[in-house]
Amino acid sequence: MSKHPQLNRHGELRHLLTIEGLPRDVLQHIMDTAQGFMSFGDREVKKVPLLRGKSVFNLFFENSTRTRTTFEIAAKRLSADIFNLDIQRSSTAKGETLLDTIANLEAMDADLFVVRHSESGAPFLIAQHSPDHVHVVNAGDGRHAHPTQGLLDMMTIRHYKRDFSALRVAIVGDIVHSRVARSDIHALTTLGVPEVRVVGPKTLVPGDLRALGVRVCEDIDEGLRDADVVIMLRLQNERMSGGLLPSASEFHMMYGLTPERLALASPDAIVMHPGPINRGVEIDSSVADGPQSVILPQVRFGIAVRMAVLSIVANTAA
Repeated sequence: MSKHPQLNRHGELRHLLTIEGLPRDVLQHIMDTAQGFMSFGDREVKKVPLLRGKSVFNLFFENSTRTRTTFEIAAKRLSADIFNLDIQRSSTAKGETLLDTIANLEAMDADLFVVRHSESGAPFLIAQHSPDHVHVVNAGDGRHAHPTQGLLDMMTIRHYKRDFSALRVAIVGDIVHSRVARSDIHALTTLGVPEVRVVGPKTLVPGDLRALGVRVCEDIDEGLRDADVVIMLRLQNERMSGGLLPSASEFHMMYGLTPERLALASPDAIVMHPGPINRGVEIDSSVADGPQSVILPQVRFGIAVRMAVLSIVANTAA
């Protein structure tokens, strides 16, 4: 019997709140399901009736064009009824509590909430207070987690590298503010990647990462050498406070991914980025648009992964 807050008593996924603690077979099941959705974009009719009659509410309390749009596309391709709540005009902007807002939406027969929130733990709170038939998917909460981004990153790596068991993966940049980095680290270690490196200045790398089994590199040349996968992270100015960095230009000089630095990695290394890209800060345009970049394919994998997650959780009993 499962005691995991995301799983039912049979070990099946009913909420997706974080990758941390999920068994490897659950991650593989999501990716295998997503693989079956990869061809949908090429079809003349891009819909299947898996979520027909289900109401999916996109609750984005924090802005995100890419994530919200791909969740909306995913829900529509599954034939769900999709509702985008206008947070700026919602009752929460007038002082209503988050749980009161959720309770009112549940009274409108919501089946699934896709939640993005600036406060870590908000999707957990919603899942904890929702009835059994309502499902919650975390689309990013504070600095904590971004599980579907982590899963689409794993799908991208699996597509290009096939086998996780012999990879060296470097995650470079603003680690301390990045929920993507945390989700990627948990996914990579769960899937058996033997060497995960995090690369960045001390001010942008949490001190407890070694406990997760990763290698911390302050020097980018050391971090990139012979890497098979390079995941660049956006410099998150909106979550940064205080003098953590002298300037964006100095960050680029010390940690920006240039063609010369990429040459230190394996010749067939792939370059990833969750977007949006700060060109000339964390990555040169010549690298972002170059032959080793898989940044745009990541978006397509993201639609398939989000279709998989929505279809799995919405059809899982409590």
